[in-house]
Amino acid sequence: MKATSTDTRAIWAIALPAMVTNVATALIGLGDIWIVGRLGDASAQGAVDIGARLFAMLFVVMNFLKTGTTGLVAQAGTRHGAHEQAAVLLRGATIGIAIAAALLLAKPLLLPALLDVLGARGEVLAAARTYADIRYWTAPGVMLNLALVGYLVGQRRMTAVLLFEVGYNLANVALGLWFVLGLDMGIAGVGWSSFAAEYAKLAVVVLFVLRGNKGRVVIAAARERTVLRWASLRPFLALNRDLFLRTVVLMIALAALTRLSAERGAVVLAANGILYQMFVLSALLLDGFENAAQVLNGERKGAEDRAGFAAYLKAILLRGFAVAALVAAGFALFADPILASFAATEAVASAAQEQAIWLVLIPFSGVAGFVFDGVFVGASWTRALLLSMLGAVAVYVIALWLAWPHGNWGLWLAFTLLLAARAAIQAAMLPRLIRHGFAT
Repeated sequence: MKATSTDTRAIWAIALPAMVTNVATALIGLGDIWIVGRLGDASAQGAVDIGARLFAMLFVVMNFLKTGTTGLVAQAGTRHGAHEQAAVLLRGATIGIAIAAALLLAKPLLLPALLDVLGARGEVLAAARTYADIRYWTAPGVMLNLALVGYLVGQRRMTAVLLFEVGYNLANVALGLWFVLGLDMGIAGVGWSSFAAEYAKLAVVVLFVLRGNKGRVVIAAARERTVLRWASLRPFLALNRDLFLRTVVLMIALAALTRLSAERGAVVLAANGILYQMFVLSALLLDGFENAAQVLNGERKGAEDRAGFAAYLKAILLRGFAVAALVAAGFALFADPILASFAATEAVASAAQEQAIWLVLIPFSGVAGFVFDGVFVGASWTRALLLSMLGAVAVYVIALWLAWPHGNWGLWLAFTLLLAARAAIQAAMLPRLIRHGFAT
């Protein structure tokens, strides 16, 4: 099927549920922190905060299972049909199980090392170990859910994904309240609520995927030995390797911002922590357009429709910048009271408010990169995606070195340049990738 025009409704049908889903997913750590706060134990709350960051760090780098599956499923839908989409899901699930098994085998060494890196000590360490030891066993469920959700997103089944994520978060909060306050299980109850909610989500999603005609296609594909042969798995592994390495590079760059903020003192560290959370919120909203690009541009790539591919790229970019303008306007009007409401002291509030201008600029510097990420993943140009991130980080390192004498303002300038450089490098790569990526 060739696309001669863009379906703007399809862009919003994917982007809007993805925005809500992203925000809902991000609330899982906040929900755990809120529940344990009812215990009135500072050590327990600090432990859950560390645990939330630990699993964000551990599982976010595995998000390639979702994004890689989404792009390949979208391509397969227009190139080969439902059978190949099912085969992609089975390959993603198989790799997810292998990763989960490796994580569980490494648990005795990896978990203590991560807790140490995050600075858990004394009573906080003991409580964090209790929470993390339980939640770590959700790894198989998390990996399988990533592949399953990527499969559903690639098929444009965004409403179902939204309902699953919202239901998961509601279940986690409800179970947490019951286990922690009703059954008096303490911090272990928070871990068990996450465990139960993750596997409940897995059961529901599996039943949904296996129902109806599409489910019969998945079951039929699972019976074919050729689906998981090495020749079929190798391209999937190569694509996901590049996505994994790209995510690791990005995580290191983000960690550098925190480390350098700490060197500026406790007030700057706290202020930058608030600013960073505001950036994450804006990124989660704008990331909905990455999902739209993964699916729609992936479909056009699978159909070898160069004109449709370019048309969707332009349409998604325009809508991404429009939403970025709304986010920037919101920060321009309300940044000061928002930052003050999160600050523990007036000094922290003042330090954060001094850098509020970056909250206005960052949505514009970041949105093109989010959309290009989706385009590159949807078209399976993951090696170019990795190279663009490496190039952007090189710019970031140089900017940090030059801007260090300019205080906290210099840190945020360098971070903004990181986002802008990534988009600029991707934009420079696109013409050649499109020229060589389409047969006609």
